[in-house]
Amino acid sequence: MINNRLHTPEGFKDYLPCEYGFKSETERRIEDVFVKYGFEPVKSPMLEYMEVFDGAGSINHRHMYKIIDRNGFVLALRADMTPAIARIAATAYEENDIPLRFYYIENAFRYNENYQGKLREFTQAGVELIGIDSAEADAEVIAAAVNSILSTGLNDFRIDIGHIQFFKGVLEEAGFDEDTCCEIQEAIIDKQYTAVEEIVKDRDIPEKIKSFLTSLPFYIGGYDMLKKVKELVSGEKALNAIARLEDIYDILKSYKIEKFVRFDFSVVGLLDYYTGIIFRGYAKGTGFSIIDGGRYDRLIKNYGADYPAVGFGIRINDLISSLSAHNISFDYKKADTLLVYSQKGRNNALMIADELRAKGLRIENSLLGEDLDKNKEYAKRKGMGGILYFYDETNVKLININDGDSEKIMNISQLLNGEA
Repeated sequence: MINNRLHTPEGFKDYLPCEYGFKSETERRIEDVFVKYGFEPVKSPMLEYMEVFDGAGSINHRHMYKIIDRNGFVLALRADMTPAIARIAATAYEENDIPLRFYYIENAFRYNENYQGKLREFTQAGVELIGIDSAEADAEVIAAAVNSILSTGLNDFRIDIGHIQFFKGVLEEAGFDEDTCCEIQEAIIDKQYTAVEEIVKDRDIPEKIKSFLTSLPFYIGGYDMLKKVKELVSGEKALNAIARLEDIYDILKSYKIEKFVRFDFSVVGLLDYYTGIIFRGYAKGTGFSIIDGGRYDRLIKNYGADYPAVGFGIRINDLISSLSAHNISFDYKKADTLLVYSQKGRNNALMIADELRAKGLRIENSLLGEDLDKNKEYAKRKGMGGILYFYDETNVKLININDGDSEKIMNISQLLNGEA
């Protein structure tokens, strides 16, 4: 029998200092990019009324953690940040505040029925650009996503971009009813392309469209793919979508990031959530997308305002898996100096250590006594660079761990004057 006192629930995990330090530094770098693009931080509660997610079209209710409060209201642990930010935009801002630029770094919770290694508590970092419907806004959000990933040192990744209106336009040209459209959509989301082929093979639809729907995995590529796909359709909706993607690509070239982008017309997402571009980011080291984003112009209507919006979320945990697969790591901030003192030196040691901390030094008090061999061993194990040893009222011994334990003795005034 498993002793639950010794384990975390399935899909939840502890973070030890080294791993958490790596995660925090990853988030800090991404946050720095968000701020430089002019996005401002928002924070929503971990618990929301279930109604916040009703009609949002993002996460199935079956995948949410739900509780009932004392008043009988159903609450949900946030499964997706976007509906919460949509609520904030609609209830706390007016039209003359447009555009709104928000960013967040928060934990979300989803009950994955097929666990398959997915975390059920995970971190999302993302932005939402609210109030503007333009190719410029779409391209800016994609650029922020690309530069966020680049800030972590990862440059072997791609962003696959599609457009939901193109997909809808193709289905309209084919004349499919709503049920068939949903059936095709679900098959594509699950990458069951043989199922798509079965649905369309005996239908009386244009051969170009039939060929497109049965060959979706092959409609992936650069700018030339837009030209190729453009020849398959004649409907206004699909052609307008292609024109939007062409405009976005031109702007991404100005950002000098087009090499990270390709077009993938099998990226369809949820038809009742996304309304325009939809994109996914992929990198080696994880079987899941590290970025999910797109345009969702109808969502904020659910909360009483009618603002277009576009945004993305980075899956921090999956990004870290990819960073590890690429052997990318960061040093995180921890104590780099060990403070050792005798009984005589204690008063000055503790006072001066705090003065040095105020100047930015990271100093850990030793609790191992005056045994220098024991303290050196501990400092090396913790990756510290040196030891400050206050052995009497006026003098301090500096021990450089990184230089073969070399030693230097000076008085306290010399130390404070930076003569070390």
